Amino acid sequence: MTDLKKWITTASAALALSSLNGEMLDLEKDELKFGFIKLTDCAPIVIAKEKGFFEDEGLQVEVIAQPNWKQLLDNVINGELDGAHMLSGQPIAATIGFGTEAHIVTAYTLDLNGNGITVSNAIWEGMQENDPALDTDTPAHPITADSLKPIVEEKLEEGEKLQMGMVFPVSTHNYEIRYWLAAAGIHPGFYTSEDKKGFTNAQVELSVTPPPQMPATLESGNISGYCVGEPWNQQAVAKGIGVPVTTNYDIWKNNPEKVFGVNAKWAKENPNTHIAVVKALIRAGKWLDETDSDGVLINREEAVRILSQPNYVGADFDVIKNSMTGYFYFQKTDKREMPDFNVFFKYHSTYPWYSDGVWFLTQMRRWGQITEPKPAEWYDKVAKEVYLPEVYLEAAKHLLEEGHISEEDIPWDTDGYKPATDEFIDGILFDPKDPIGYLNSHTIGNKD
Repeated sequence: MTDLKKWITTASAALALSSLNGEMLDLEKDELKFGFIKLTDCAPIVIAKEKGFFEDEGLQVEVIAQPNWKQLLDNVINGELDGAHMLSGQPIAATIGFGTEAHIVTAYTLDLNGNGITVSNAIWEGMQENDPALDTDTPAHPITADSLKPIVEEKLEEGEKLQMGMVFPVSTHNYEIRYWLAAAGIHPGFYTSEDKKGFTNAQVELSVTPPPQMPATLESGNISGYCVGEPWNQQAVAKGIGVPVTTNYDIWKNNPEKVFGVNAKWAKENPNTHIAVVKALIRAGKWLDETDSDGVLINREEAVRILSQPNYVGADFDVIKNSMTGYFYFQKTDKREMPDFNVFFKYHSTYPWYSDGVWFLTQMRRWGQITEPKPAEWYDKVAKEVYLPEVYLEAAKHLLEEGHISEEDIPWDTDGYKPATDEFIDGILFDPKDPIGYLNSHTIGNKD
């Protein structure tokens, strides 16, 4: 057990007697600053502030937009921010020392799904030529990268490489677009100790572009496609500059997307405050996923009006509304119901699953960000250093006692590992308790 885990366990035991009766927690710090990137999946943090859930816990929270993922992480490390909306891969990568090194932890998963892969109009036309079944207003989904492969090969014959964008080296978006390309036999490149860009052996080069800049970068021709969160795929459709070809729901059904991350030192120094924050976030997630008796999301339009404000996501209401209210435009002629495009609470999505951490570690190893083979037990150990279900469950106990959640809302007795699943675009089985077997099951990528 790590020092942080011991600290949390001791603090939790002391708290259980004093605060399960609904009394306010004895906060170590009540004025907080949280960072976010302008994406719709910052919603739980924004809603916790705007609906008064933080205030109910005695917290005064300032929510501050950050220019990019690196600066957001740096500001959590240096104490400018108390916590932040983070890429799921960021706490893991920082803790193992890939990129910026620091022990970052998470006790709360913000959402599932929420991303898409968009290609330029010219690339889409080429994909339609290669696969005439795509040349319709409503092509069948999921759309693989098979019809992209001849375009990639033609470019290579001409001495060029297709350029595509993702938001950060340890982002879900990077691993998802790599997964999508590799499933069609297109090599997205390796990272090495000398190659920090991940271009080694690449047939398609993936570069970093901040999410709000994706549509403009596509329109300029500097990239021919990208993987990003909303609303920046729908923005491409609205502007008529590109076509989303798949969502990450089809790449990996109900995949974890963002987490709420804090510095491990901060977590140790502020255990009650951390629990209070997670309480507010759980309430926000539940509010976001509330439905009526017909299963219609009842709070999402209000959430969209809040998120569309310039101090938050700042995109047009109608653009944000698409995916947040359960619809997604692949083309202006192709609007589809996608009720699970954004999931903020159901499916026990907010629980900090160790198995999520294992998947991200396998992708870091698959593409060379982890440069040396690791034994299976290492994956489990790292996941348990980063994910803090103890904090989450302590927060949930208070909320249950206070009547804010139901018993079935929380996976009380799990070992932190979801069952094995093959709900990926290539059908390969991911067993989080067998990371080496999973790594070795892929044709493209490192093998151990």
